[in-house]
Amino acid sequence: MNERTLNYCNLLIENRDTIASIYKWESGLTHLCCSGIFTMKGLKIDVGTLMQAKVLLKQQNSVFSEFRGMSSPVVASMLSMSEDQKLLLTQCRTVYDLLKKKFQSCPYLPITAMVITQTAKPEEYEQVVSRAHNLYKMMKKEHPFLTSSDDYTFCALMALSEKRDETLLADAEACFAQLKRNGMSRNGIQSLSHVLSLYNGSALIKCQQTLDLFQKLRELGLGFGTNYELPILGILAMSGQNLTEIASNIEEIDKWLKQQKGFGIFGSVNTKQRLMYAALLAQPETQASYVTDSEKQELFSDAGATTATLATLIAQEAAMCAAMMASASAAAATSSSSN
Repeated sequence: MNERTLNYCNLLIENRDTIASIYKWESGLTHLCCSGIFTMKGLKIDVGTLMQAKVLLKQQNSVFSEFRGMSSPVVASMLSMSEDQKLLLTQCRTVYDLLKKKFQSCPYLPITAMVITQTAKPEEYEQVVSRAHNLYKMMKKEHPFLTSSDDYTFCALMALSEKRDETLLADAEACFAQLKRNGMSRNGIQSLSHVLSLYNGSALIKCQQTLDLFQKLRELGLGFGTNYELPILGILAMSGQNLTEIASNIEEIDKWLKQQKGFGIFGSVNTKQRLMYAALLAQPETQASYVTDSEKQELFSDAGATTATLATLIAQEAAMCAAMMASASAAAATSSSSN
């Protein structure tokens, strides 16, 4: 493992422990999710600004607000990186109110609002929300039983693309058709298809790249998850890097994580979740190459931001969504087993 990757690994652990000290009652997966938000930006958590964001959310939202629910640590983490937290939260609430008119309230909605707020200009909020809702309706029509609230944020990311809605959905459907033959979770395939639709190229090639990476990991004895983890794998497959090198890098990181507190046999993270974070930590390496190689940049669709900027954004948000879904899934399983 090279020094840069090791630094990211250590930063993830350090940030996780800091989050755990501030959000003591949250799950280990939530701690990791929040840590990942900072780590993917190469940032060490500033305890003072994170505490400020936590207090701000509590002060400006009622106890019944989704901003105070499961998404609170994630929103606070995103909020804490702003130089003007009050302004960002005000703008986020504006977007949230627009979203509530079109989407059902759920823990993912504040995060979706934050993603839009941090990416679009204020004068674009209504248009992006409207596009996201239109994309959601189109998805729901095609997959009424698969499409749900965990697709909200992916719809928002797709709404930032300059590709036409019909083009995005046709591409996503073509990817879905290719991937569903491989016995993976339909929910995971749908999320992966949404992410792949943002990249240029044929559905066949994009899917084959992702499946090739999946297989290379399997050959190393690493069974990558086939549910909420898949979008992260797709992002890595689209980086343009050598897939064998990516798989080898993930293997190294996974071995290192396995030795860390909380990731072993008795840790709060299972094998597939640990591997998901190994892939997350492999992303800074692929993103660095992606930004500096103009030929690779052309693989990604221009979406109202520079190619490299949006590629990084998609990676961060998709990883965050995957981590959030992991936390929600674990919480639901715990609740079910206790009843």
